Amino acid sequence: MPTLSSDHGAPLLAGAATADVTPAGPVFLFGYPHVPRLSTGIHDPLECAALYLRHRDTHALFLAHDVIFVSKAHAAEIRCRIREATGIPEAAVMITATHTHSGPVMVDYVSNASDPVVPKADPAYLAFFTERVVATAAAAVRDAVPAEIGMSVARCEGIGTNRHDPAGPADPDVPVLLARSLATGEPIGCMLVCAMHPTVLHEDSTLMSADFPYFTRRCIRQQPGYEACPVLFHQGASGNQSPRHVTRTNTFAEAERLGEILGRAVAGVLPSISYRRDVELTVRRKELALMPRRFPAPEAAAEQVATAKTRFEQLKAKGAPRQAVRTAECDVFGAEETAELAQAAVDGRLEVAIAGCMPAEIQAITIGPWTFVGWPGEFFVEYALELRQRVPNAFVITMANGELQGYIVTEEAAARGVYEATNAVFAPENGRRFVEATLALLEGGK
Repeated sequence: MPTLSSDHGAPLLAGAATADVTPAGPVFLFGYPHVPRLSTGIHDPLECAALYLRHRDTHALFLAHDVIFVSKAHAAEIRCRIREATGIPEAAVMITATHTHSGPVMVDYVSNASDPVVPKADPAYLAFFTERVVATAAAAVRDAVPAEIGMSVARCEGIGTNRHDPAGPADPDVPVLLARSLATGEPIGCMLVCAMHPTVLHEDSTLMSADFPYFTRRCIRQQPGYEACPVLFHQGASGNQSPRHVTRTNTFAEAERLGEILGRAVAGVLPSISYRRDVELTVRRKELALMPRRFPAPEAAAEQVATAKTRFEQLKAKGAPRQAVRTAECDVFGAEETAELAQAAVDGRLEVAIAGCMPAEIQAITIGPWTFVGWPGEFFVEYALELRQRVPNAFVITMANGELQGYIVTEEAAARGVYEATNAVFAPENGRRFVEATLALLEGGK
């Protein structure tokens, strides 16, 4: 294991690297149920991107990946391997997923257990993924040079809305962090957080892809001087955020249109970023035990499936708008997943799945005036907005260091029985508990 020496007079160091984590052959593309969606090719390589920062004795390593999830156990293994390879403490490493629905199965979801078309995660690919990620992290650390860092917030509208109400809560703010070399002024790495599901591509797309984040990164790299700049795309609190109400089609051309809207918004703030050379880094973390959701009896859950299917068929028959039909179809998926979870609660499988997510980790990496807060799983945007209202410049990154077998929704959404609530394993009260626990962590509480 390398020795990380201490030098209290050292400047900020930064390094970045990327790697291709695309599966070698055809894989099942995970993200939509009931469709035997075997990949027929590669539209864009799935990417791992790393950004490493060090100031004095404090280290921070961000890793973003074009996969749908990384499980808690898998993230723990990767972090351990990175510590062995670089000496960086596991608590200083953040592992995230862009949440593309056009990549391989990464996690065995208990709610999909009865879906005959969804395979188990492939251990061989997971091992390949681990090796590539650890190597990318080591490269970023190895190539770190004296640097300065700057941050800004881009505002991006037009790539999506609240999934259930286009006028509902949303977060158009996109924090952008850029590290550049002190010696040359060239960009070392760029990092952004965007709260929007990458689901432009639907079940009929059979090419591996990062979806619109790929085009966002490409747009940034088309800026003069940024051609070789690693770009980390982190997912914000996007549980109820979707392109559904803004897409014209579910095609790569549409993914390109939306991705370039975001890319241009990010590129627009890059020239105005002001840089700092002496930026304090702070890394904190804590664990939180979560409250499971209460499930109906399997018989009652089966009735909910029948009701959801009837409504979906009625909307299709009367020619309802495409967005309304899609929402009703997702409600069917959610009802079916509730039925599976209800049965899993009876036969003990749910208890095993919950144990694999617990305890949930909250990670906070503060860089100068900004804090990036890592939460596992998929959160409704209201919780991230509340945190930032109470702590300005605190930005939530979700699907960080694990997943939660579903969503953390609001109590109002649970009362309405929307898709995400019916697909949740944990109770909606956990959202507020995450906010309060994060506030206590940032204030120095335990």
